[in-house]
Amino acid sequence: MTARVFLFLFLCVAGALAGAFLAGDRGAAAGLGLGALGWFVFESWRGLRVLRWLRAPDTRALPRIGGLWGEAVDRMRRALASREKQHQEAERRLEAFLEAIRGSPNGVVLLDAQGRIEWVNDTAAGHFGLDPQRDQFQHLTNLVRDPAFNAFYQGRSYLHDVIVPAPASSPARPVKLSLRLHPYGEGRLLLLSRDVTAVEQAEIMRRDFVANVSHEIRTPLTVLAGFVETLQSLDLPKEERDRYLQMMGQQAQRMQMLVNDLLTLSRLEGSPLPNQGEWTPLSAFVMQSQQEAQALAKALGKKLDLRFPAAPSVALGGAAGELQSALSNMVSNAVRYTPGGGVVEVRAGEVTPGRFELAVRDTGPGIAPEHLPRLTERFYRVDRSRSRETGGTGLGLAIVKHVAQRHGGELRVESTPGTGSTFALVLPAARVRPLAVTPGGEPAPPATGSAAG
Repeated sequence: MTARVFLFLFLCVAGALAGAFLAGDRGAAAGLGLGALGWFVFESWRGLRVLRWLRAPDTRALPRIGGLWGEAVDRMRRALASREKQHQEAERRLEAFLEAIRGSPNGVVLLDAQGRIEWVNDTAAGHFGLDPQRDQFQHLTNLVRDPAFNAFYQGRSYLHDVIVPAPASSPARPVKLSLRLHPYGEGRLLLLSRDVTAVEQAEIMRRDFVANVSHEIRTPLTVLAGFVETLQSLDLPKEERDRYLQMMGQQAQRMQMLVNDLLTLSRLEGSPLPNQGEWTPLSAFVMQSQQEAQALAKALGKKLDLRFPAAPSVALGGAAGELQSALSNMVSNAVRYTPGGGVVEVRAGEVTPGRFELAVRDTGPGIAPEHLPRLTERFYRVDRSRSRETGGTGLGLAIVKHVAQRHGGELRVESTPGTGSTFALVLPAARVRPLAVTPGGEPAPPATGSAAG
């Protein structure tokens, strides 16, 4: 500031002295005015430089100006730098926030006051079949034409969710979305979408499971209650009384089978995966299944051609009880559904490198293709009337599927209506190893402990 004053005085004095030297008193006055004018022009030029920089401020290219103008430029530079830093920090936070929303498993759609799409994450784009770039600023109700969704949107319901089918939903592959609206800003809306297909299916399965269990238990209980009442109220001959008691025993056995299968499923779902420390000869599984098949066929009064060829000299690694349960269920299903005179055959061997198969083939009525995907559902029955006659619980194949998955394998089903079916438990090679042979030529018991896959 002091330098500016001295410069102004210097220019005025210099102009006055030069004017007095050239033209006396009048020249001194003119020189004084010219000196003041020169100072004004110089300061105006400096101010214009500052103004020009302010029109497009760049903190990296500052005008080299001292004095008051220089201090003003420096203060403005620091203010702009601070503001730019705050702006960059805000942008980083916004980008991090948007990145988190983009990766959210829930769909997020930002709508303006007119219901136009301002922003949509990839999850919501997949839920509604939208293109984030192409459909920006389009009315959402014009793109998602579902009556339930439109009614939900027009009602602006903020207190509860609504569940609607996704645009890509089909009877073969249903997709359910849970939607909710949240108001924000000046009339804007936040639409959240969540895929609840698995939750809905689980709820349906739970309801079906409870209904099926209740039905399966109520039927034999009703029969038992009727027989008990009859035996209590009537003096029956011994032969008829024995017949009633036999039927009561059958119904009690049916309930016991159902409870046992339910407990098996519960144990399979709640226990840790089996390791390979327990090795059991395959022949032991086949032998027990053969005995069970013969006993079941006799109990059902069927004459079947039961074929149980000699099992390969291998041992299976895993939970012996679970593997036995899986094979027994496949064999009992084949015996129950194969008519008299039919064939039930058990086959075992390596079908492809790294895959060992334990298969049960029957010559029963076969299964239509539309039923195959649902066979392993609990209590699912192709023909309920025939299932009641055979006495099964409807849980056998569900148990086989769980055992296969727990041992790293799968359940393979092939069936042709009118020809028969093949159910195969496919195990990975790590679950199978050859049996050692003793000097006498007999397979030696497998050693316990983990084996190398």
